[in-house]
Amino acid sequence: MQTTVDFKTLAVTGVQALQPYQPGKPIEELERELGITNILKLASNENPLGSSPKAQAALNAALQTLELYPDGSGYQLKAAIAAKFGLNSKQITLGNGSNDVLDIIARAYLDKDCSAVFSEFAFAVYPIAIQAVGAELRMARANSPTHHAMPYGHNLPNIAAKITHNTRVVFIANPNNPTGTWLNTSDLHRFLQTVPTDVIVVIDEAYTEYVQDPEFPNALAWLDEFPNLIVTRTFSKIYGLAGLRVGYAASSPTVADMLNRVRQPFNVNSLALAAAQAALDDDEFLQQSVVTNAAGLQQWFAACAENGWEYMPTVGNFITINMQRPAAPLYEALLREGVIVRPIGGYGLPQHLRITVGTAAQNTRCINALQKVLNA
Repeated sequence: MQTTVDFKTLAVTGVQALQPYQPGKPIEELERELGITNILKLASNENPLGSSPKAQAALNAALQTLELYPDGSGYQLKAAIAAKFGLNSKQITLGNGSNDVLDIIARAYLDKDCSAVFSEFAFAVYPIAIQAVGAELRMARANSPTHHAMPYGHNLPNIAAKITHNTRVVFIANPNNPTGTWLNTSDLHRFLQTVPTDVIVVIDEAYTEYVQDPEFPNALAWLDEFPNLIVTRTFSKIYGLAGLRVGYAASSPTVADMLNRVRQPFNVNSLALAAAQAALDDDEFLQQSVVTNAAGLQQWFAACAENGWEYMPTVGNFITINMQRPAAPLYEALLREGVIVRPIGGYGLPQHLRITVGTAAQNTRCINALQKVLNA
C-alpha cells in the first residue's frame, strides 16, 4: 500500500504559512457567478482609458513573430527606459510586472538568516516575497489613523527602528497601496541618509506618474547618491499594460547584476517588450491619463464630502474610504449592482473599500451604487 504523504510539510517553512495574494475579482468571474453584464471594475487600479495607442500598434506588429523567443536581455526596452530617465542600461532589471521584480529582490538578497522591514498597511506582495524565501518579517507600525496628516501611512522613524543587524532589505511604497498616502522629498531623503549602507532600500513607485504634488520625490534621481537604493516601477498602471505584465527596477549596476543573475530567462515576453517600449514614448496618452485621474479624484473628494464618507489622503489612481461598518457586505452588495471594488480586510482594514478612479461616468455610477447599498 502506498504511504500517504503530507506534501504541505515538504514545502519550505515560509511557504507553508503563506496566504496567497488575492487579486481583484475579474469581470468574467462575476458574470459567471451572478449572470449579469455591463459590469464596471474599479478594483485593481487599472487605467480606465485603456492602453496607449502606440503600444497597441507595436503589439500588433509584434504578433507577427510569436514563433521566436523574446530578447532575453530586453535590450531595446532597457535602452528606452535608460534614455527617458537619464540612466544606464546596466542599471535596469526587467520583470514580469513589478511584482516579479520584488520577488527577484527577495531571492537575491534575503534568506533564513536575514530580516526585511516593511510598513503596516503596505502592499501585500512585500511580506509574501519575504516569507517565501524564509526571511524574518519585521513590520513597522504605520501612522496613527487619527490626528495625523497621513493617517495609516508609512512612519519612517518606526521603520528605521525595525532595522537590525541582520536586516538586508527595507520595502517602501510611495505612494502606498492600498492607502494612497505618500512621503515627501525631504522626509524620504533624510531617511535614506540614516539607513545603514549595507541595507537595500526598495522604493516602489508603481503610481508615481499620477502624482502632481511638487513635494513628491523622484527616487530615480537619488540612485547615484545611494548605491543601496532600488527603485521599482511598472507599466501596469498609468501605461495601461496590466494584461501584459511588465515592470522594472533601477539600481546601481552592481545591484542590477545581482538581480539579473536570479531573473528567470525570458521573463518578459516579446509582446510586453514591444508594447512597453512604445508606451514609454506616448506622452500624449500619459498626460491624458493624468488629467482624467486628477479630475476623477476631485469628483470622489466632492462625493465623499457630500456624503460624509471618510477617506484617506491619496495621490494615486484610487481612493480608500472608511465605510464606518464592515466593508465586506457592502462589497457583496455592490457586486449585485455590477460594480467591483476592493475590500481590504486582508490588509487589516476591514471597514475600508479601495476604489479605482475611473472616468467621470464610471465614477458617477460607482458613487450612485455606493449610495444605494449604504441606504438599503
